[in-house]
Amino acid sequence: MNRSDTGPVTDWLINGARSVSKPQDVLAELCDRLVACGIPLWRVAVFVRTLHPHVSGRRFLWTPGTAVKVGELAYDETETSEYLHSPVVHVYKTSAPLRRRLADPNQAADFDVLRDLRVEGATDYLASPLAFTDGTVHVATWATRAPGGFTDEQIAALEAIVAPFSRVAETYALKRTARTLLDTYLGHHTGDRILSGQIRRGHTESIRAAIWLSDLRGFTPLADRLAPQTLISLLNRYFDCQVPPILDQGGEVLKFMGDGLLAIFPLDPAADASDVCCKALSVAAEVRQRLAELASATVTDGVSDLRFGVALHLGEVSYGNIGGGNRLDFTCIGPAVNLAARLEKLSAKLGRSVIISSAFAPHCTAPLTELGKFDVSGFAAQQTVFGLAEEAPRGQIQET
Repeated sequence: MNRSDTGPVTDWLINGARSVSKPQDVLAELCDRLVACGIPLWRVAVFVRTLHPHVSGRRFLWTPGTAVKVGELAYDETETSEYLHSPVVHVYKTSAPLRRRLADPNQAADFDVLRDLRVEGATDYLASPLAFTDGTVHVATWATRAPGGFTDEQIAALEAIVAPFSRVAETYALKRTARTLLDTYLGHHTGDRILSGQIRRGHTESIRAAIWLSDLRGFTPLADRLAPQTLISLLNRYFDCQVPPILDQGGEVLKFMGDGLLAIFPLDPAADASDVCCKALSVAAEVRQRLAELASATVTDGVSDLRFGVALHLGEVSYGNIGGGNRLDFTCIGPAVNLAARLEKLSAKLGRSVIISSAFAPHCTAPLTELGKFDVSGFAAQQTVFGLAEEAPRGQIQET
C-alpha cells in the first residue's frame, strides 16, 4: 500500500469531515476509511483533554463492528498509578510518537496496558501526539492484530493523517469547551440561547416562570469565624444541596450571589403551571432534607446548625442580556424577581425555611398554611404569604 492510497482520507479531514456531525462519528468514519485503504486497525482510541470542572478528559474508543464508546476521566483518576504510567501520559510529556511491536514481549513490558493488549492478541501499537494550535497535546493510539504488525507504509499512512485529524479534533474540542463553559457558568438553557446568537445587549424576552430565591441563614457570622477554605468548602457543599435537585426538575440556575441563589423554572406556554410549581416545591423539600444531612456532617467544622430560606413565586420576568460595554450578564429581572427577593427576607423574620407567594400557592397540591398579610418594601399592596403546613416556625434570624 502507498501513502497516496490514503489521499482521499486526508482530503476528507482537510475539508472538515463534514459527512458527520459528532466527534464519535468522525472517529468511526475515519477508522472505516482507513481499514478500506488496507490498514488493519483493530483498536483505536483518542484521548482529548478538556476544560471542565469535574472531568479531566474524554476517551473515544473504536473497535470494528461496534459503536464508538465515549468515556470521561475524572480528575481524581489522573492521580492513579495506572494513569500516570500509561503510554498516553508518556506522549503528553514528550510530544513524540511511541511505537511498540507487541509481538515482542520485551517491547510490551514497559506499560501495563500494552501487556493487556498483547494478551488480547495485539501485535503492534502506535501512540501519536495530536498537537492543537494552542500548544496542548492530545493523543490517538492505533493497534492491530495483523501478523507482523503494521508495515512501514501503514505507519507512514497513519502519521500522514495525524495533522489533519488534529485540526478536526481541535474544532470539536473547542465547540465542546465553549458549551461546557457556558453550561458551567450560565446554565444549559442560557448557554443554548447565547450559542444560538442571542448575545446583543438589550436582547430580552418576557417569559413566565416559577422563581426560586434562596440564601443561607446566619452566613455573615459564619464568614466572620470560619477559616476561608472551610467557608468555601461549606458553601460548595451547601450549593450541592440545591443545584442538582433544581436541574433535575427542569430549573435553570442563573446566579450565585454570595450565599444566595437565583433560579427559575420556565413555563412553556402550553404547560400547566401546577406541574412546574409542584416540581419547584418538591425541590424545596429535597433541599431541606439534604441540608439536614449536611448539618449533621459539619459539626467537625464548628457548624452545628445550617438553615436556609427560600422564596417561591410565579410571575413574568424579563430574561436576557443586561450589562455595560462588553461585559454582559444573561439573567432575569422585573417586579416578580424583586418580590421574590423581599419574600425571601421575610422568611427569616417568620422563622420559615419556605415562603410561598399568593401567585404560586394556588398551583400547589401540598398542604399549605396562610401566614398572613405583610407590608413588603417597594410594593404598595400587602402581600399574602404561605408556608408549608408541616413546618413549625423556628426562632427568627435577623442577620443573614
